[in-house]
Amino acid sequence: MERQSETIIEIPSGHAANVFGGFDSHLKKIEHALGISVLFRDGEARIIGDTVHAEKAKKLFAMLLALSERGNVITEQNIDYSLSLLKENRQNDMISIDSDIIVHTAAGRPVKPKTVGQKEYIDSIRNNMITFGIGPAGTGKTYLAMAMAISMFRAEEVSRIILTRPAIEAGEKLGFLPGDLQSKIDPYLRPLYDALYEIMGAEAFLKNSEKGLIEVAPLAYMRGRTLDNAFIILDEAQNTTPSQMKMFLTRIGFGSRVVITGDRTQKDLPAGTVSGLDTAEKVLRTINEIGMIELTSRDVVRHPLVQKIVEAYESYERKQAGKKKNGQRSDRV
Repeated sequence: MERQSETIIEIPSGHAANVFGGFDSHLKKIEHALGISVLFRDGEARIIGDTVHAEKAKKLFAMLLALSERGNVITEQNIDYSLSLLKENRQNDMISIDSDIIVHTAAGRPVKPKTVGQKEYIDSIRNNMITFGIGPAGTGKTYLAMAMAISMFRAEEVSRIILTRPAIEAGEKLGFLPGDLQSKIDPYLRPLYDALYEIMGAEAFLKNSEKGLIEVAPLAYMRGRTLDNAFIILDEAQNTTPSQMKMFLTRIGFGSRVVITGDRTQKDLPAGTVSGLDTAEKVLRTINEIGMIELTSRDVVRHPLVQKIVEAYESYERKQAGKKKNGQRSDRV
């Protein structure tokens, strides 16, 4: 039988609601996860449970309090991720992650990584000329790359920002859509516009766009160009063909920074078409100056349900891959 103990941590009343959550929702999750109980009164949280888990809970509350004191709103995602870091005794990583402010949005909100994977992604963008950010939806691949682009643009480390993505399936067949060319491609580039508006502000975006300092265009527009001193983001790279990816990578000029984002599980290519992202991973993985960052379901920062959906799909796809592999083996026999 584990030895029961009681430990105390001071949590100022002004931060208690944030740390414990509305209707103590965060507190209940922590109590259930660690098998402890907490009594809070007059700014003191008494943690009761076996010695090991009580001490873990104390470390967790200290970390959540530090995040709250830094002005963060503690979310359910923060609790889930903090508990997972606590299991690995890496709870202090949350503070170092939170300290890395990339840029402030037009509304003054700081943009910063929220997971260890996102921090590695940002560090790779800072340290490498080319970074591949590969992972599922909700991991912040495009948004964080956009934040880095705007940060470097404001600091005059690059002279312009170029954002591109395959407009539709790899062939980029837009003719059947109504309207002129711009109206045809805008729906496919809308997520890039949305991130720009939020971080930079519509007025600043339009002003810089009119000057040609910010360009949002389909991948086909990159052909025949050399892009110097620019921050270039290729989004939805899983929908490129190998020839398109090679074309894009060979456009990169001096003084440029490039981020290529993609999700292997969301290809819109015709059946049997090889993805340029898959080929690039194999071809370029051994080049030291290129960062290859794998984001996972642990790095999903949307609603916790999104994380569960991503994990469920990952589990299903692993099982299907296993069945296919076993079927191939049995066929040989």
